[in-house]
Amino acid sequence: MLVFLLLFEPGLPYRVRPSGTPLDSREFLNYLSAIVSARPFTLQEVAVLNSGAATFAAELAAIRAARRSIHLEAYLFLRGRVADEMLAALEERARAGVHVRLIADRYGSLRTPGSYFAALRRAGGEVFWYQPIAWYTLKRLNNRTHRDLLIVDGEVGFVGGIGVADYWVGPPGRGRPWRDTMVRVTGDLVKGLQTSFAENWLEASGEILPAEDFAPSAEVMPAGSGYALVVSSSPSEGRATRARMLFQILVASARRSILICNPYFIPDRSLCRELVGAARRGVSVTLIMPGRWNNHPMVRLASRRRYGLLLESGARIHEYQPAMMHAKVMIVDGAWSVLGSTNFDNRSFGLNDEVNVAILQPALAARLEADFDADLAASLEVKMEEWRRRALSERAFAALARVLERQA
Repeated sequence: MLVFLLLFEPGLPYRVRPSGTPLDSREFLNYLSAIVSARPFTLQEVAVLNSGAATFAAELAAIRAARRSIHLEAYLFLRGRVADEMLAALEERARAGVHVRLIADRYGSLRTPGSYFAALRRAGGEVFWYQPIAWYTLKRLNNRTHRDLLIVDGEVGFVGGIGVADYWVGPPGRGRPWRDTMVRVTGDLVKGLQTSFAENWLEASGEILPAEDFAPSAEVMPAGSGYALVVSSSPSEGRATRARMLFQILVASARRSILICNPYFIPDRSLCRELVGAARRGVSVTLIMPGRWNNHPMVRLASRRRYGLLLESGARIHEYQPAMMHAKVMIVDGAWSVLGSTNFDNRSFGLNDEVNVAILQPALAARLEADFDADLAASLEVKMEEWRRRALSERAFAALARVLERQA
C-alpha cells in the first residue's frame, strides 16, 4: 500500500485565480511575498554566471577572500578536480581561523566517502551529511537537500543549479561541460540565502547559526533597483510547497511571455494545464530542455511524453544540442526571473529541500533572456509532426517512466 501511495498519490491541483494586478507592481510583489512566506529584499548587485568555469572561478575568489565564515551546501559534492580545488581553498581558510561549515547531501554525494573531508576537519572545518545513512533517517529517506548555496561572510551569496563536481567543467565531449546558471548576489538578499542554509545546517549538525553569521543590513538602494525573494521550500505533510506555489502563480499570472529552461521537465497535470492555458490565452510559451545528452534518460522520455499537449496549445519546445542542459531558469513577462535548484518535477516540488530566488528587475530578465536566446540558437525545435512519429520503443519506455515519475 505504501508503494502504491508513493507512486500514484494524486497531487494538489494548485488552482489559481489570477488578479488584474500588473506583475511588475508593488501590489503583486506583496501578494507573492505573502503567499510563499518570503520577505522582499531590495536588490543590490547581481551577476549572472552562465558556465561552470565562471561559477567556480567566482566562488573560489570569494572563498579565498573570506574573513569570518564560509557556508557551502551542495547536493552533488563529488571527488575530482573541482572538488579538490574547492577543498584546498576551504582548508586554507579554516586554518586561518575562518568558520567553515559544509553540508553535502548523502544520497547525491553517495560516491564520496567521509574520509574525503578529513583534511578539512583537521583544519577546523565542520562537515555534515544531510540525511546520513542510519536507522533513524530511514523514515526520511526520500527527503534530500537539493540546494546549491555558497555564502561568504554573510555578505556574498551564490545560488543556482551548480554543485561541486567536474560535470560542469569537462573535459568537452559526451555531454560535458554541462550548461548551467548561477547568480552571485550581495546585500540584504544574502540574508535570505543564509536563512535557507541555517535551516539545513540545524537539521544536519544540530546547531543554530549564531547572530554574527548574519551581516548587518546594507544601505537601502534607490527605488527602481529591483526586488527579490528567497523562496526556501521543504516538503510538508499536507503536500504543499512554496516552490510549487511560486511557479504556479507566476505561470498563471503571465500576460506576455514565459521562458523556461529546465533539465528535468515533468510537470504534473495541474502545472501542465496552467502552461497550456497560458499558451491558449496568447502568452508566448517557450521551453528549452536537454536533447540527447541527458544524465537521466528515463526522465527525458517522461518529459517528451508531455510534448504533444503543450505543442498542440501553441507552446514551442526546443532541445539543447551541444551538451547536457542543467540550467533551471524561468523568465515571465520580461519582469520576473526565477532561478535556483528547482526542477519541474514532483521530486523538487514535493520531496526535496530546494531554494530559488525570484527577482523583479527587467534588466536582469533581459540579461537572462540573452542567454536564453543563445541557448535557443544551439537547440533544435520539436515539431508536432516529429513528435507524433516518435519510435514505438520511446513510447513504451515513456509508459514505464510514467509509473516512476513521481519519484524521479
